[in-house]
Amino acid sequence: MDLRQLDAVAAVAEHGSFSAAARALHTVQSNVSTHVARLEAELGVTLIDRATGLPTEQGEAVVARARRIHAELDALEFDVASLADEVRGAVRVGVIGTTGRWLLPPLLEAMAVQHPGIHVVAIDATTTSLLPQVANGTLDLAVVNLPVDEAELTVEPLFDEDRILIAPADHPLASRERVGITELAEHPLLLEPVGTGFRDLLDQEAARAGVTLQTKAEVDGMRLLASLAITGFGAAVVPATALPFTTSDKWMQVPLDGIPHRSVGLVRRRRGLPSAPARALRTALVDVVAAHADAQGGIRPMMPTN
Repeated sequence: MDLRQLDAVAAVAEHGSFSAAARALHTVQSNVSTHVARLEAELGVTLIDRATGLPTEQGEAVVARARRIHAELDALEFDVASLADEVRGAVRVGVIGTTGRWLLPPLLEAMAVQHPGIHVVAIDATTTSLLPQVANGTLDLAVVNLPVDEAELTVEPLFDEDRILIAPADHPLASRERVGITELAEHPLLLEPVGTGFRDLLDQEAARAGVTLQTKAEVDGMRLLASLAITGFGAAVVPATALPFTTSDKWMQVPLDGIPHRSVGLVRRRRGLPSAPARALRTALVDVVAAHADAQGGIRPMMPTN
């Protein structure tokens, strides 16, 4: 087994055919076919379905492993270079949108000043989307909603954040000074999907109170939840930082009583040592949270771990 064989399988899986993989690898199709066939013979399984050009279940496992191997090789190259000079290389970090809009500006500025040799690629996505990208090595780190129950990932808590209700001005709850779980259960709500961390905590709180939440729509994305509420579609339970920067008389924010807060943390793969650029970004990110989180309404930083 060698890297050329792994690269061939990964290229076919990514591009959908042997001919397209050959073009991407700047080689001829016969070379790609030979590398794939030899690896299949070594492993004793079929990795690529020749009829569809798609990877088999075993092929998917090999492709995921190949990506992790390349990530480790890149990290090794960057680390060796960093021993002789300043930290250089690339780091890919995912950030949930409501956190990214206040965290990324000072983080990118800090990285540019402290580590000009590091190229930062930031990905804005939901926790549901970011976790598998960290697990398979596509991302080095990600700032996500907690809890995270993934054996392949390590979790570093960053901060807790209050939840609020955003409701159209004519909604029955919009005029309340505060709202609890029983009042929430009386109205259809815009909520995260069942199975996401905070939704499960919210449903558990409702069960303890002997009520069941009514769902008007399930939306995986805090900014979209807030936007739907602000435009009048319904009331949404969102983190405090999902509030728009401008106010309007068309919607109201209402504090919540007895509702679990949102916890946000930093995740990375458990296996392997993070690259020098990833370690540098982690340090800068923790420092930025400590310096800027208090200025965001409803956020309480946690003590960083070193």
